Amino acid sequence: MAANHDMKRVVRQSKFRHVFGQAAKNDQCYDDIRVSRVTWDSSFCAVNPKFVALIIEASGGGAFLVLPLQKTGRIDKSYPTVCGHTGPVLDIDWCPHNDHVIASGSEDCTVMVWQIPENGLVTSMAEPVVVLEGHSKRVGIITWHPTARNVLLSAGCDNQIVIWNVGTGEAMITLEDMHPDVIYNVTWNRNGSLICTACKDKAIRVIDPRKEMIVAEKEKAHEGARPMRAIFLSNGNVLTTGFSRMSERQLALWNPDNMEEPMTVNEMDTSNGVLLPFYDPDTNVVYLCGKGDSSIRYFEITDEAPYVHFLSTFATKEPQRGMGYMPKRGLDVNKCEIARFYKLHERKCEPIVMTVPRKSDLFQDDLYPDTSGPDHALEAEEWFDGKNGDPILISLKNGYVPGKNREFKVVKKNILDTKNTENSTPANKSASPTPSIKSEAKLEEILKEIKSLKDLVSSQEKRIIKLEEQMSKIAI
Repeated sequence: MAANHDMKRVVRQSKFRHVFGQAAKNDQCYDDIRVSRVTWDSSFCAVNPKFVALIIEASGGGAFLVLPLQKTGRIDKSYPTVCGHTGPVLDIDWCPHNDHVIASGSEDCTVMVWQIPENGLVTSMAEPVVVLEGHSKRVGIITWHPTARNVLLSAGCDNQIVIWNVGTGEAMITLEDMHPDVIYNVTWNRNGSLICTACKDKAIRVIDPRKEMIVAEKEKAHEGARPMRAIFLSNGNVLTTGFSRMSERQLALWNPDNMEEPMTVNEMDTSNGVLLPFYDPDTNVVYLCGKGDSSIRYFEITDEAPYVHFLSTFATKEPQRGMGYMPKRGLDVNKCEIARFYKLHERKCEPIVMTVPRKSDLFQDDLYPDTSGPDHALEAEEWFDGKNGDPILISLKNGYVPGKNREFKVVKKNILDTKNTENSTPANKSASPTPSIKSEAKLEEILKEIKSLKDLVSSQEKRIIKLEEQMSKIAI
């Protein structure tokens, strides 16, 4: 009996023990792309259910590519780019509430926000919807607020963090004296009430940005001199990657209520690539992708000691220059995908799919709890006024159906409004100069929406018929 009991303890039960990774076939990759060579430890790639965006080499300025997901194969040299920056682009991030809106930070000290057309770029885009100016040095970190609309955070090599209301183009919060050195990364917690940062002074900090206050701090979170990363887990704990004094790569877990000692530290290997953590709050799996590594390691985080459980390593031959991570709603639930990465090589981008093997074709609800959807919980103004909102969750049971591209119109309007008010009286502002064009566009949008709803209804009808047939077979 005792031996049996010990066996049980050794083999931990987990539905993710057999997760396996698979690289896409060649024709499913994006080929002949000149991935940026700028020395900066961001992921260089951002993806959502519609597009993959990649920072590329650009002579005399900064540019990135935005490709519709289905545009695989060789990308022509003349393919249009987003090219408004005057210095190299260092970081890009898709808006979580609008799959056509992307922000970029650059060596030219600016942040730009872009609206990508419905089916991708037809010509190169040099005019952003808004330019956010406020940093005095290059901007290497960009991250959207998870639940409030139009709230964007940027961090620069001026050691400052700025939080913008993109709708009005204003810097609302500037955190100036909290970081004495270069900020390595910044992430929001699940409802966006706190941020956590890793800094070159070897400290990790948990900050309440609206109170402009450091809530928790740990100096020398990792002893080594190489860059660290810190991210929030959904239960409020902080996970960090860094280096020991002996240059071993480490993964550590912290409780912000007591930062004296880490909850656990995992030593991994001695390699000098920065470990970029990608975290899935639905499954509590964290994936570590080392820059310059050729593997992805993944771990499951649980509530009981030892908290961090190594699952497996997905190994390839080629080193990764960067990595994109698909939001949960962009995955294929019918294939039991639990993560999809977009790995950057020197000249191509290769999708890598992580799957949990299951025999049944039915929807696996234990793998897909409700996940963050594209709707925002709060308006920017509400968040800046002190309100919090948890992510609005959606079910993936029937697969995610992307909504129409309509949300950023209001934003555009209020950016224009703020410009109008400077140049005109309120009377001019209220008179809309081109009602006919506006209403035509609105009509077209409504017609498009009706068509997509019809398509959806007919596809669901087919599905129901098929299911009824299956049921009748079972009944017999």
